[in-house]
Amino acid sequence: MRQRLSSEPDRYRGRRRVPTPPRSRYAAVVTTAFVGAGVVALGAGALPDAKSVSPSVLDELRQSSALSEDIAARGESADRASRDSGRGGADEASEDGIWLLPLQGYDFNSPYGMRWGKLHTGVDLVAPEGTPYVAIHGGKVTKAGWFGGYGNAVIVQHPDGSEAIYGHSAAVSVKEGQQVKAGDQLGLVGNTGHSYGVHLHLEVHVNGKPQDPVPWLQERGVDIKLQVEAFYSDVAAS
Repeated sequence: MRQRLSSEPDRYRGRRRVPTPPRSRYAAVVTTAFVGAGVVALGAGALPDAKSVSPSVLDELRQSSALSEDIAARGESADRASRDSGRGGADEASEDGIWLLPLQGYDFNSPYGMRWGKLHTGVDLVAPEGTPYVAIHGGKVTKAGWFGGYGNAVIVQHPDGSEAIYGHSAAVSVKEGQQVKAGDQLGLVGNTGHSYGVHLHLEVHVNGKPQDPVPWLQERGVDIKLQVEAFYSDVAAS
């Protein structure tokens, strides 16, 4: 029988192999040793031998590890709550700046201007009957129901004093006095009142006087002819 070299692992003794501690158990000891290095061997520069660590020290290390993880979790939770709170405040602060298209997938049919010898005080957006339309901006509903030649109509007064009139609706979905936000459904496209086909008639009034909705909305990031909303474009680009 040859003599065992000093460089050979201790686990080999002759032809019999001495059982090696389970890897998972040793990994747990090594992990806790890293977490509690300041308690066990501050500045020692080496990990403790798994066989030499007493059960009481292991318990202290586990408790220290659990406490550290709990503190870290609480800090992360508090930081997340702070970020969410700040984000919510920003959303609320920017709510007045949101302007949207009144509906999607329409045909821009009749612009603002003279038509048949009279001033056409809005724009006509052709869409299938029953298509939902929404508020272009937040505000208070001052009219919801029959409104003469406009048929079933909704009028929303915005915080800046301007008004949007949505005419010829098949039905309205809001009530007078209700507060709405940009994007809230107001009614359904129809053909009521003095209408010559199914469409949504949209008007914008400032100080009681009608304005051309196209340039007026363009100044607010909405191109009603090209069906572009700057608000959603900015979100997609961010």
